[in-house]
Amino acid sequence: MKKMGANILDQEKSRIEFRVFAHNKGKVSLLLQHLDTEKAIPMQQEEEHIYSTVVEGLGLDLLYKFRIENEGDFPDPYSHFQPQNIHGFSQVIDHQNYSWNDLNWHGRDLEKFIIYELHVGTFTQEGTFQAVAKKLDYLMELGVNTIELLPIVQTPGRWNWGYDGTNLFTVNVNYGSPDDFKAFINICHQNDTAVILDVVYNHFGPEGNYLPSYGPYFTDKYDTPWGVAVNYDDQFCEFTRAMVQENVRFWLEDYHIDGLRLDAVHAIRDESGRHILQEISKTTKKIAEESGRKIVLIAETDENDVMLINPFQKGGYGIDAQWMDDFHHVIHSVLTGENDGYYVDYGHLEALEKVFKNYLYTGEYSVFWQKDRGTDAGKNPGRQFVVSMQNHDQVGNRAGGERLSALVDYPFLKAVAGLLFFSPYIPLIFMGEEYGEKKPFLFFTDYFDPELQSAVTEGRRKEFSSFNWDDFPDPQDKQTFYRSKLTPQREWNKANEQLFQYYRDLINLRKTHPAINCPDKKKTEVKVDSEKGTVEVIRWNAQTKLTGLFNLGENDLPFDEDSPFHAPPASRQIFNSEWKKYGGNMEGESNILSRGNMIIIESLIYAKNAVPRK
Repeated sequence: MKKMGANILDQEKSRIEFRVFAHNKGKVSLLLQHLDTEKAIPMQQEEEHIYSTVVEGLGLDLLYKFRIENEGDFPDPYSHFQPQNIHGFSQVIDHQNYSWNDLNWHGRDLEKFIIYELHVGTFTQEGTFQAVAKKLDYLMELGVNTIELLPIVQTPGRWNWGYDGTNLFTVNVNYGSPDDFKAFINICHQNDTAVILDVVYNHFGPEGNYLPSYGPYFTDKYDTPWGVAVNYDDQFCEFTRAMVQENVRFWLEDYHIDGLRLDAVHAIRDESGRHILQEISKTTKKIAEESGRKIVLIAETDENDVMLINPFQKGGYGIDAQWMDDFHHVIHSVLTGENDGYYVDYGHLEALEKVFKNYLYTGEYSVFWQKDRGTDAGKNPGRQFVVSMQNHDQVGNRAGGERLSALVDYPFLKAVAGLLFFSPYIPLIFMGEEYGEKKPFLFFTDYFDPELQSAVTEGRRKEFSSFNWDDFPDPQDKQTFYRSKLTPQREWNKANEQLFQYYRDLINLRKTHPAINCPDKKKTEVKVDSEKGTVEVIRWNAQTKLTGLFNLGENDLPFDEDSPFHAPPASRQIFNSEWKKYGGNMEGESNILSRGNMIIIESLIYAKNAVPRK
């Protein structure tokens, strides 16, 4: 299928081809906004439902819409930029004109990822790509090597999480221009940092969604949490599938993105012979092979289904990794005591023994879902799972947007970070987690449509009903957005600085120590004492063993030869979350595993003729 939208054929002659899918339309025109005037140019029907025309000599940054006779003027579904917001004119973008300086960058192996998830609009006071780029030194000091951006497509108004986009190919004008986004990626690659982008193929936002005016991009065959489903298997679905495939290529090729995080794939309904996720996976692998780059696909799902991440030859979709919420849910529910909503299925510390090797739900009955849930992922490698203790969903989808720092005492923030980076999975942290941000991350919107303004509030109320959360900030109130911005570093207190240093050192240990720098489930052992609230995690390689001791209980515990945690031979304590530099009151080796404490012990694995470490 030929490329849709606006495509530059000749830069020197300003020759641009416009093409659009308009199903069963009698007449379609290109509406240009040029020199303060609007001009309609009839488009030719090049084949059934496809209209095109070529414009020359008017410049490369033209503003345009498509006019459908008797229906109206609409932005391009393939628009690359909406400088006048979602309802305005689309703008032609010259992607060939940008000078990339990342030719020596070939990506990063998934198993080495340390992911930092951020929302561009609230990560800095300015809320722009340029401002995020200026904080790259901060992220490099922290030690993260992969930035995951919440969706950056155009959404209604001045602020939004990004999941309400309607134009898959746009860059949000509130964050900057397409070149600003490229400059951000460019500087990340020059500084050995990968960039992953959240994309949403399971639904389109309600406001500014002009796709139904063009054709059957949706189907009423299925229901989704957001209304009618995207058409991946109904009549004329080939146009939707082609658009999504082109969007994958667009971000990976035109913007040099290192990977895509596919939002809520369980809500993508497709019963065709080849699922759209398989096609996305094949396209991604083809681009990676042709470009010599390492490109990853990560899926979000609530179904615990290994079919997503199993290879094609095993009947899977070939996606590289998926988010695994069970890890978060077990630890969060144990620490907070929350048992409403989906937390009703968790709350048992001993579940960590399974969750460090597998999903918690591998076919067992779920009280929350009222059905058997999950498959067995025991044989899938650790690199196929992304785990976190905080992310935009688990924080922002609380009524008050509370971060973990507002729910548990300071020592436990360090203990759960230790469990995260000691896990045999890919770790992800959410912006602000690294210094104990106390400001909430709330759900915010800026719809123009009064009906949607009311509907979003009612929708949140229904979403929170199973959690018994009755009071929450109005998503449309501008203060809901401004309250969600991170605290500038100059305003940190001593505890913030100490926690940042703790995260920095812990991330460095994860990246450099051979016993934990690869997500290997086979060389991981977990022991839990539910009565005391303790967890012992052992990770090893051929020469060295690391033992992480975690006290998630409420009592200090002795750490000596008579305790279950006596140190093995030829060992030493190399990390303690209660050292003074991390906000504790200890120095050197400790004989107490205090409340909320993590201690890491290093020991040798003896081989023949091995010399004990002194």
